[in-house]
Amino acid sequence: MEYLQDLVRGNPALELIAILVAAVLVALLVELTTTRVLMRLASKTRTDLDDVIIAAIRRPLFLSVFLVGAWFGLSRLDPSDAARFVTRAGLITLAVLLWSSAAMRVGKALLTHLAGSVGQGGVVQTRTLPLFEIVLKSLVLGGAAYGILLAWRVDVTAWLASAGILGIAIGFAAKDTLANLFSGIFILADAPYKLGDFIVLGSGERGRVTDIGVRSTRILTRDDIEIIMPNAAIANAKIINETGGPHEKERVRVSVGVAYGSDVDKVRAVLMDVAASSKYLIEDPEPRVRFRAFGESSIDFQLMGWIEEPVLRGRALDELNTEVYKRFAAEEILIPFPQRDVHIVTRAPVE
Repeated sequence: MEYLQDLVRGNPALELIAILVAAVLVALLVELTTTRVLMRLASKTRTDLDDVIIAAIRRPLFLSVFLVGAWFGLSRLDPSDAARFVTRAGLITLAVLLWSSAAMRVGKALLTHLAGSVGQGGVVQTRTLPLFEIVLKSLVLGGAAYGILLAWRVDVTAWLASAGILGIAIGFAAKDTLANLFSGIFILADAPYKLGDFIVLGSGERGRVTDIGVRSTRILTRDDIEIIMPNAAIANAKIINETGGPHEKERVRVSVGVAYGSDVDKVRAVLMDVAASSKYLIEDPEPRVRFRAFGESSIDFQLMGWIEEPVLRGRALDELNTEVYKRFAAEEILIPFPQRDVHIVTRAPVE
């Protein structure tokens, strides 16, 4: 045993290998001990968040202990000042990258857990989750970049001053892009709509929101045509969110006119019967019929009913219009339409 110790001490390469092996063993011991303690604590909770945290820090914890041992072993080789600086900065860079990746995973898991557990009054919600993920990435990447620059002894003050001047120049050159960027952040924060909502743009386009990005929003119309709208244009436009409100139900209206002299009670009964037999209208809230106005050539009624979601509006209107026309024809209820009588008067030619 003493012979091996003397052999290792006299050979820097063998001494480095011995230190690295010891670092691996210590790293494994620390990882196993810490994992067991944390797993025992995690078993007492009902959430999976702690399991994600443990899985995220296992590898960085092991490698961090190993990197400390590697630094100690390499320093035993008595390197030059330049080699020592590069080695130290490189090991710190690896550690920063490892823990930044772990922080990203833990942060995303924490935000997802908060979005799924808090009520509608909470700050972190499903609709605002992309905004907080952007903030998380910015903070983690910014902190990692700052730590790496410090490890390599880069003058951060000069870089920040240069970045300020460069930022002003970029701001003037890319003002439209920045406008879309900030509008996207405000849309994610204010949440006028969310993924899956049916919205109507101020220009008349109607469709389902399929993606809310930092620069633009994607909408898929009922014709399966994708519309990509810059966030700046959406932020300054009127948006109708058909899925917004306390529920996704939407009321559809069928307006129809009947001839003067028709039995209004019969008309009302037929319209209610059409609503009751519809497979798209729901019972709660119940359908209604309203006598709206005395038109120029008709008595105007309106059938109103609720559907489960906005996507059914086209099919519901098609069914209701068809059934109203058929039932009125069967019940001999006349639907008037504009008619013009042309009278031709023949006059004697003027002499």
